[in-house]
Amino acid sequence: MAQTEKKGGLLRKSSASKKPLKEKVVLMYDEIFTTEDPCKCNPRFWEELFLMKVNLEYLEGKLEALDGEELMKIKDNINCLFQHCIQALGEEHPIRVVNALQTLCALIRGVHQKNKSTSGFDIINMLVGFDKAELCMKNLMESLDSLLCAEGSESLKSLCLKLLLCLVTVTDNISQNTILEYVMINSIFEAILQILSSPLSRREHGYDAVVLLALLVNYRKYESVNPYIVKLSIVDDEATLNGMGLVIAQALSEYNRQYKDKEEEHQTGFFSALTNMVSKEAVFFSDADEKISVQTNEAILLALYEAVHLNRNFITVLAQSHPEMGLMTAPTSPVPTTPVTPLGTTPPSSDVISSAELPLDADVQTSNLLITFLKYSSIVMQDTKDEHRLHSGKLCLIILTCIAEDQYANAFLHDDNMNFRVNLHRMPMRHRKKAADKNLPCRPLVCAVLDLMVEFIVTHMMKEFPMDLYVRCIQIVHKLLCYQKKCRVRLHYTWRELWSGTWSL
Repeated sequence: MAQTEKKGGLLRKSSASKKPLKEKVVLMYDEIFTTEDPCKCNPRFWEELFLMKVNLEYLEGKLEALDGEELMKIKDNINCLFQHCIQALGEEHPIRVVNALQTLCALIRGVHQKNKSTSGFDIINMLVGFDKAELCMKNLMESLDSLLCAEGSESLKSLCLKLLLCLVTVTDNISQNTILEYVMINSIFEAILQILSSPLSRREHGYDAVVLLALLVNYRKYESVNPYIVKLSIVDDEATLNGMGLVIAQALSEYNRQYKDKEEEHQTGFFSALTNMVSKEAVFFSDADEKISVQTNEAILLALYEAVHLNRNFITVLAQSHPEMGLMTAPTSPVPTTPVTPLGTTPPSSDVISSAELPLDADVQTSNLLITFLKYSSIVMQDTKDEHRLHSGKLCLIILTCIAEDQYANAFLHDDNMNFRVNLHRMPMRHRKKAADKNLPCRPLVCAVLDLMVEFIVTHMMKEFPMDLYVRCIQIVHKLLCYQKKCRVRLHYTWRELWSGTWSL
């Protein structure tokens, strides 16, 4: 018997004697893509459709194959499919709900993708119809809110978040995504906070929830009143803010760990040993190549910026002590299969751990979110020749500017009772040796911030001068010095390095 094939919805290839067999769900999709009403021949068509396993590849491919005029001809059927998906979200049978969520993802992505090349129709009209848009989107957001807040399947919650991320990220410019007006009107802010405040939900869905919130906050933030900005700015629940901080810290720690692993792998490899004997310069060049290979995480940086910039209560989270996350091992939980992974950034592989699950140990290095962020920044800011990393480094400096401007943040940065050993990554250079980790002193956190600024000043004097980054860097140093002068703080710091770097600049 010939091997069964399911690619493109085919169960069997065509031959001279036999017609090709297709999955039933594919045949039903074909009926939707005709101008006829699919219920005409089968009154139970929509009930049966959501019992079938979704074929995302075929459905999206079918939408992609149509041109603008052909898509307009089947608009009524597309509207019906969208509306019945929303109705299926209220069903008790979880299979129907899962299939409806996946179908909505494929439909939203497919129609938006088609609209990139064809501007002959409106997205809202094509998906749901102008006359029913307000009611349908209200029902959709209410259903998603209920699923996210219910004590149900974690896989269902994950699919809801993936659908919302899909809805938010289908356009290159989020402010041009007009369908998000309905997400602004029918807020899911409280559902996102509930996920972040619960250790179990945060472990499973914290990363997606934080990224979703950061994106929603940026929708037309300078053009109109964004309810997510207003609500985020007044959050004062300690569990929620700490939960958001732990998610961000874990994601940044994952990047730092990957970079450290790459660095150690390179240093202990055969190629590194060989080039070290031949030429030390070759090691420096190859190290630079390795840095580029670790993908940065702008989505989580954006979330950190919005939290620090909008919510003054979040500043306290920056100094919340916990053991070094890179040294902790935690059981990983299975990630549910999802129809889409937007943004091009993936969540950290290990779980986000709540503060209650992180007992302090005298043998484990104590850390906090600010230390993790400073280490991340020291890696990202090493190489700004690449445009992608240039923007990432700029965002890091903007976040540090927000911190340096805050009175409370300056208080704990300069607190002599809060001393930490911060191992910043330093760019390999011929005229200096790499400092040993064990020789690092325990100092107030402001010393680590100044070290990072000095490191940037002395390592980026290149032909293509990054003037914008240097201006921000000097501003941060200036704000810290102003605080010290105003509050009469005498900091025990090696000032010679800062003055030497400034004169060189």
